[in-house]
Amino acid sequence: MNLKILLPFQVFAEKTAVSRIVAETTVGSFGILPQRLDCVAILVAGILIYETTDEGEIYLAVDQGVLIKTGFEVLISVRNALVGNELADLRDTVRQEFLNRDEQELHIRSVLAKLESGFTRRLMEFNRG
Repeated sequence: MNLKILLPFQVFAEKTAVSRIVAETTVGSFGILPQRLDCVAILVAGILIYETTDEGEIYLAVDQGVLIKTGFEVLISVRNALVGNELADLRDTVRQEFLNRDEQELHIRSVLAKLESGFTRRLMEFNRG
């Protein structure tokens, strides 16, 4: 199978000769072999596994997205993806990435709250005057 993994602003990976894929969906994990019928699946955040003869098993941590299989083409579109050779390494990488993202989100929320309060204050002053 040919596998293409897309992120919002780039192609994360393109692989050929993929022998199997295991993905997590809203109803549980399922595997895809080359002869599987065409399908569409909603992916949840979790571990995606694919296997090639050259690289062996590759583990990806993926955010939510969608998987589409048509013929021998598999297209996966997700918000974010991280690759790891070992599950333990991948877990540590994901943990660090999510901690960084949480800090950024807290900062953004703080800035937005300040903007909203400033806007509300100015709107109230405008209505009084």
